[in-house]
Amino acid sequence: MNVEETVNGYYQQIIQRNAGEPEFHQAVSEVLDSLTYVLKKDDHYADYALIERMCEPERQVIFRVPWITDEGEVRVNRGFRVQFNSVLGPYKGGLRFHPSVNLGIIKFLGFEQIFKNSLTGLPIGGAKGGSDFDPKGKSNREIMSFCQSFMTELHTHIGEEVDVPAGDIGVGGREIGYLFGQYRRMTNRHESGVLTGKGLTWGGSLVRTEATGYGTVYFTQEMMGAHDDRFDGAKVIVSGSGNVAIYAAQKAQELGATVVAMSDSSGYVCTPEGVDIELLKDVKEVRRARLSDYAKETDGVTYHEGGNIWEVEADVALPCATQNELDGESAIMLADNGCRYVAEGANMPCTPEAIETFRKRKVFFAPGKAANAGGVATSALEMQQNASRDSWTFDYTDKRLRDIMRGIFKRCDRTAREYDREDDYVLGANIAGFRKVADAMLAQGVI
Repeated sequence: MNVEETVNGYYQQIIQRNAGEPEFHQAVSEVLDSLTYVLKKDDHYADYALIERMCEPERQVIFRVPWITDEGEVRVNRGFRVQFNSVLGPYKGGLRFHPSVNLGIIKFLGFEQIFKNSLTGLPIGGAKGGSDFDPKGKSNREIMSFCQSFMTELHTHIGEEVDVPAGDIGVGGREIGYLFGQYRRMTNRHESGVLTGKGLTWGGSLVRTEATGYGTVYFTQEMMGAHDDRFDGAKVIVSGSGNVAIYAAQKAQELGATVVAMSDSSGYVCTPEGVDIELLKDVKEVRRARLSDYAKETDGVTYHEGGNIWEVEADVALPCATQNELDGESAIMLADNGCRYVAEGANMPCTPEAIETFRKRKVFFAPGKAANAGGVATSALEMQQNASRDSWTFDYTDKRLRDIMRGIFKRCDRTAREYDREDDYVLGANIAGFRKVADAMLAQGVI
């Protein structure tokens, strides 16, 4: 078998069958590149159309979501749920409410989720969902109207042993609350484990809010430790200023780092003395204001409208905003400025050109399917608590999260070494995640 021709054949088939979905193509291409090493060593993974089946969702649901504005006007959005792979357990993956959402975006996120969930070592499959609805500028009443309409259709496709959605961009505690309330109404069941990211008074888990950001830093800490480095004294860039970015910045500073820059969609702030986390939380989470407002209230902070955050000098970069935000030119700037570690807090925020630049310039790089798995890992811990009717302390849950992230790093590192690609955490993550899923698929037959 000519492995390169075989893998290229898989990829061409994906492009033909999924036209107009570039993000999905990008996600599949990255995994397939790693699988050339697997097939050269273990060609049985090409049996029974295994790879073709893994790249095809088990189920795709697209539905209409009508809702009513405060002025009484009827609006219509589109809802999605792509249930990609359930071989390891019930589908698990977030819901994203953002105008950019389309089927290709949801498929890319769901495909990534398969391997991310596999890497956690927990019994959860991969899925993703959402809508092109934009919560920004909407009243609580309008968001409730939309969420209730969305769940009216979605509830027939989910369940704690079937599919367990969580939050993502545009879906926080408020939205999860409205969604869960409508699920109870539609099913007449208080099925706590059907959604994660719930409020602490009705089945939620401590650390869930912090989990993705904390987990990204925990993974980076392991990666730095493997090369005799640590956060203490390091300068860190964190792109974004949402949930993931805020708590990544908080944990990095708790470990002794200085977060020297953060960004939002309008620009970025330079914070040479570090970030005032409590003020940042107030600006972004309470007032829902912009980083420019944060800069006005903090001495020594400068705001750069429309600038490129990756031109700031730092030892560590944590892209935590959105997909493809860090391109090849920005990667060159980071490397030229002495950055040694990059870990993805968002889903696929680095372009293929950026990742190749990091490889060539010897910048240690952690892909999102490994580095930002803390969110889904803690969602799975919330499911455990719901199943046992239990509630864990913050410290105990945080320790479980740290242990899971340490385990993910070890799997990536060990697998990369096994294939003679030491420090290639992209290959390590892809292959370690793939093999667990592939072995289960082979064991369970052609379904």
